[in-house]
Amino acid sequence: MKNKILLSLLFLPFFQFAQDSQGSCSSIKKHNHSHLKSNTFTVTQIAQTELYDVHYYFLNLNMTNLSTTLSGSAEIHAKARVNLDTALVELYNSFTISSIEVDGTPVSYNRQNSALKIPINKLLGQNFVIRVNYSGTPPTSATNPLGGGGMTNASSPSWGNQVTWSLSEPFSAYEWFPVKQSLKDKADSCSVWVTVPSNCKAGSNGLLQQVVDLGNGTHRFEWKHKHPIDYYLISVAVAKYVEYNVTANPAGSGPVLIQNFIYDNPGTLPNFQNDIDETVDFIELYADLYGPYPFADEKYGHCMAPISGGMEHQTMTTQGFFNPTLTAHELAHQWFGDHVTCSSWADIWVNEGFASYSEYIMLENLYPGDELQDMLDKHSNIMSQTGGSVWVQDSLNDGSIFSERLVYNKGAAIVHTLRFLVGNDQVFFDALKNFQVIYADSVASAIQLIDVVENESGLDFTNYTEEWYFGQGYPTYSVRWNTVGNDLLLEINQTTSRPAITPLFTNDLELLFDRTTAADTTIRFQITGTQNQFIIPNAADFVNITKIDPNNWICNKSNGIVKDANFTAGIKENPNRPSISIYPNPTNGPITIEMANHWGDFHLALMDHKGGLILSKDFTSWTTLDLKEYAQGTYILQVTDIKSGEVFSKLIKR
Repeated sequence: MKNKILLSLLFLPFFQFAQDSQGSCSSIKKHNHSHLKSNTFTVTQIAQTELYDVHYYFLNLNMTNLSTTLSGSAEIHAKARVNLDTALVELYNSFTISSIEVDGTPVSYNRQNSALKIPINKLLGQNFVIRVNYSGTPPTSATNPLGGGGMTNASSPSWGNQVTWSLSEPFSAYEWFPVKQSLKDKADSCSVWVTVPSNCKAGSNGLLQQVVDLGNGTHRFEWKHKHPIDYYLISVAVAKYVEYNVTANPAGSGPVLIQNFIYDNPGTLPNFQNDIDETVDFIELYADLYGPYPFADEKYGHCMAPISGGMEHQTMTTQGFFNPTLTAHELAHQWFGDHVTCSSWADIWVNEGFASYSEYIMLENLYPGDELQDMLDKHSNIMSQTGGSVWVQDSLNDGSIFSERLVYNKGAAIVHTLRFLVGNDQVFFDALKNFQVIYADSVASAIQLIDVVENESGLDFTNYTEEWYFGQGYPTYSVRWNTVGNDLLLEINQTTSRPAITPLFTNDLELLFDRTTAADTTIRFQITGTQNQFIIPNAADFVNITKIDPNNWICNKSNGIVKDANFTAGIKENPNRPSISIYPNPTNGPITIEMANHWGDFHLALMDHKGGLILSKDFTSWTTLDLKEYAQGTYILQVTDIKSGEVFSKLIKR
C-alpha cells in the first residue's frame, strides 16, 4: 500500500481501407486524407461562405453498397447575415448537376471547380433554401489530389460484406454533398434520407423516423437529427446489415438507445456482441464524469465499415471493429468533438486530446491497472521524437491535424497533467461538466477550455498552456539527495528536449520515497527553475528515493537518482518562515489557525491526504474553520505568505 501525503517543505528558488485490422481513430483519418494539403476554397471564398448562416441540411440520396455512385438532391436552409446577392457553396466538380433551385425556383448558377455561385438576392436576416439536384461518383485519392475518401466503397476481408460509407473530416464533405465547410457554423439540424436496395440498410445521424418500401426492390431510410451538427459529422453507411440494439441508463437522462448496424455475416455479431455490450458501461461512466449524454433523446450507435479505426459521426459512429479503447474513444467524442467541437482545426486537442484521454479514464474505472501501461505507451510514443506541439500550427495539413504522437497521445498526456495540477478530481470533472454546459451545441478553443478549468479550480494555468499546449518537447529530471541529521536535503534538476522553444516546464513533480517506519510515500514538489532545492525536516525514516513521477502524471524522462554524501550546498532555513498554531488538533468541529508572531496577508489551502484541494481562503494573522461536516481522516493545511514562503501542517479530523 502506498500512502501519498504532503510534508512540510522548504523551497529555494533557483491503411488501407479494405482492412479490418485494429488501428486507431488517428490512423483512419490520416489515411483517409493522406494527400490532403488544404481546403479547396481560398481565404476570400471562405469569407464569402460566412455571409450566410446554415440552419438545416436535407440530403435525399440513392445509394448502394456496391459502389460510391450516388444521385439525388441536397437542400441547404440558411439565413443571410448581410444583404446577399450570391451564396457560395462547395461541391466536388465531378458531379453532374441537373438543376439548382432557390426557394423552389430554378436558377442559373456559376460553377468554377468546386465552387458553386448561386444567386439568392436576399436582404439581411432573410431565409432561403438552396436545392441542388445532382448525380455522379465521388472522387478517390487518385482522382482528387487534394483529398479523396469523403465517400468510399470496399469489402471487409474478414467478413466479406461490401460497404459504402462516408468520412468527411476534415475537408471532404464536399466530395459527396453540397456544403458549407465551416466549423463555426453548425447546422441546427439535419435529415438524411437514403434509398438503398431492399437487402441493405442505411445508417445515419439521429432517429430513424421510418423505412419506406418503395415497391421497386428498394426502400428508403429516413433519418432525422434535431441537434446542432457540424458539417463533417453528417454521415451515411450502406451495407447488408443486421440491427442489434441495447439500452443504457446514464445519469442525467432517461434510457438511451444504442443502435448498432452490424454486418449480416452470421459470424460477425457473435464475435463482437460482448464488446458492443460494453458500450452501455462506457456511456454510463462518461455521463457521470462529463455530464448527461448530449443526444439522449435520440440515440448512440455504430455502423460497421472496413476501416482500421473509427469516426465519431454524431449519434452513430462508423467503426471497423469493437476494441474497448476504440469504442470508448469514439463514444467520448460525442461530448468532446460533437456536442462541443473545436473552433478551429488548430485546436483539435479539444476533440482528440480529450477523447484519447477518455480511453485512459475508461481503463482506470473499468479495467483498473491497465491504464498505467496505456499512459506509459503514450509517453513512449511522444518521446520517440524530441519536438512538436499539441497546438496544430499547419491546420490545413491533415498529417498535422491527426498526428497520433502529438494530437492524440501528447494531447491525452497533457490532459492527464492538467488533472494532476488541479489536484482534485471533483473539481477537474466539474470543470469538464461546466465546459459542456457553457459551450453546448457550439464550438470552443483550447484556451476557452483551459479558462473553464481555471475558473472552476481558482488556479492559474498560464505556464501550463505555454509549456505543454503551445510549447514543444518534454522535461528530463535528475535528482540528488542527502541526509543531514534528521533532515533530508533534495535537489531536482531539469533539462528539456527543445530548450530553444520550451526551456522549462514548471509543473509540480512527485517523488516516491522508501521509509522504515511507514508505507512508501509520494511527495509533491513545486518546480520553478531548472534547479530546485528542498529540505524535508524530521525525515529520519526516509531511506531512499525510488522513483521520479511514480504515477506517470508528467511526460518525462529520468536521468537518475543519486545519493550524494557531499551534497549540502545552498540550503539554509529561512529565519522569517512563520510558525503555525492549530487548535484544537485533533478536532471534531471548529479549529483556529494562528500565525505566531506574524501579521500579514496569508493564503490558506486545505487539502486531503492525496494533496487534493478542498477549500482555500485569505486571512490576516488568524482565522477559523469548521470541519464538522468533513469526513474523518488526515488533512493537510498549507499557509502561504509571499514574503516568508509557505508552511504545511497535518490536521486530524475525528
